[in-house]
Amino acid sequence: MSPQVERARPEAHARFHEEAQASFEEQLGDILVRRVPGSRPARSERHRPCRRRSRSQGVCNQETEVSMNADQTKIRQLVENRALWRDAGHWERFATVWHPDGWMSATWFQGPAADFIAASRQGFDNGVSILHFLGGHTSDVTGERAIAQTKMTISQRADIDGVSVDVVCTGRFYDFLSRDGAGEWTIVRRQPIYEKDRLDVVHPAECLELDPELLARFPVGYRHLGYLQTKAGFTVKPGLSGLTGQAVERLYAEGAAWLAGSALPGRPQ
Repeated sequence: MSPQVERARPEAHARFHEEAQASFEEQLGDILVRRVPGSRPARSERHRPCRRRSRSQGVCNQETEVSMNADQTKIRQLVENRALWRDAGHWERFATVWHPDGWMSATWFQGPAADFIAASRQGFDNGVSILHFLGGHTSDVTGERAIAQTKMTISQRADIDGVSVDVVCTGRFYDFLSRDGAGEWTIVRRQPIYEKDRLDVVHPAECLELDPELLARFPVGYRHLGYLQTKAGFTVKPGLSGLTGQAVERLYAEGAAWLAGSALPGRPQ
């Protein structure tokens, strides 16, 4: 290759990059700026600075946002602690997530949090296998009160008529919370929302025939969970909140009332 060609190649590459960069900037300006057809705004008009807020307004909004985020972070941590400490059998730590007047509702239990802790511990010691997994989370905070919703699954393994099965129920934990004088959040009331569930035989070679009459006693959100728990000797409450329906609409209304200052966290189911 001749020296003239070798010198020309870098120069051609440089021109190519300059033209490509100019084309890119032009296209980017067209994308970022809404133009009148046939006109092109001056460069100074393409990147106008945002209107500045007053210093006091900016500081106030920033402090409110930081405070809100801190509370929401604490609430999320509380919800996660509850699931882990309960499933691991850390009962003393589990008790700390509850308000002194806390109330728990579930398919198999409705009552004060202290009694729920005792019943959960007894079941854990007797080999009852109920585990929880958490997903997406959101919370609304108003002053010293909050409502939190957390996507979850409840997984229970047990024998039905001599066949080992797993039931997985998908739904949400709907929590009423309050903050004490020390700034700590606790759960005043927990009401699960049961959206759907399924039952699987642990050993695929085994077969299980379900009693359709017993299965039909429970709503679709926890039909198989209710079936398994009934077979395991629990008394399962019908009519609990599902994805839609009067029960969950009443729960949402009670949550809104709690944030607005109602004396009680609704009427637990």
